[in-house]
Amino acid sequence: MINFEEELKKFRPSLEVEDAEESIYNQDLTDMADLLVRMIQEVQETEEQ
Repeated sequence: MINFEEELKKFRPSLEVEDAEESIYNQDLTDMADLLVRMIQEVQETEEQ
C-alpha cells in the first residue's frame, strides 16, 4: 500500500525549464565530437614530429 504522507515528505519539485537548461549547459561534458577532434589533433601532432 502506498503511504501518501510519506511520499509527500519525499517530494522535491522539478526544476523550471530555464533552471534545467542552465544546469545542463554549465556542465563540461565530453561528447563523441570532442573525442574525435582530440584524436585528430593528437594524430596531427605526432605526424609533425
